[in-house]
Amino acid sequence: MGNAEQLSEVWRTLDLVTDPEIDESVKSLEFVTKVNVDSEANVKVEFRLPTYWCAPNFAFLMASDIRDAVGELRWVKRVSVELLDHFSAALINRSVALKKDFREAFPGETDGDLQDLRRVFLGKAFERRQELLAAHLLARHCTPEVLTDMRMNELADMPLSTEGIGLRSLYIFIRRKVLPDHGADTPAFTTLDGAKLEPDRFAEHMRRIRGIRMTAEFNGAICRGLLAARKGEAPIDESLVL
Repeated sequence: MGNAEQLSEVWRTLDLVTDPEIDESVKSLEFVTKVNVDSEANVKVEFRLPTYWCAPNFAFLMASDIRDAVGELRWVKRVSVELLDHFSAALINRSVALKKDFREAFPGETDGDLQDLRRVFLGKAFERRQELLAAHLLARHCTPEVLTDMRMNELADMPLSTEGIGLRSLYIFIRRKVLPDHGADTPAFTTLDGAKLEPDRFAEHMRRIRGIRMTAEFNGAICRGLLAARKGEAPIDESLVL
């Protein structure tokens, strides 16, 4: 595999690493500033967050997820991740390199190792992606009765547009993480704990998870604006920061 192919594979992998709060990839959010692959298959990834004061727990999650995702590529010998221009950058970079967890890196800051926080944001990502896919299917004249009766194998086989295929892939990917024991013959659209949704409560469920999706999108817009301002591409709208 040539260097150009290796670089492309690393960038594709980074598209799977998300900002946990926004549920968008670090690539699409343009957090990653540089990727380098040397002749010995060592990879270095540099990334910068929207502000110097971004929460260290989120920064730590992204740095460790980048390390783990890129490190899973079969040809990679070593991964180094460098967070730039952040008040905890030195500590986070050193701890991620040593494969410490957040509790070890920031003693006294948390009772856990961020797994509880990770589970919270996985749940929000599950509901956000479910709302996007369900809204797409409802617009295609699927009814709440059809969606609440649909099984995963039926959803997987359903003919969809390019947009629909993308939304389905994102939903199935996160569903496998959140509900690993729910297989092909289980309901496609459920609550976060895997309970079947009923048609007469489906509209209420959609209203609730739509709020989660809209909050994530608002936070994403703030991040993009702050990052653009940090790069000198746009002025900061201080009304979004307050």
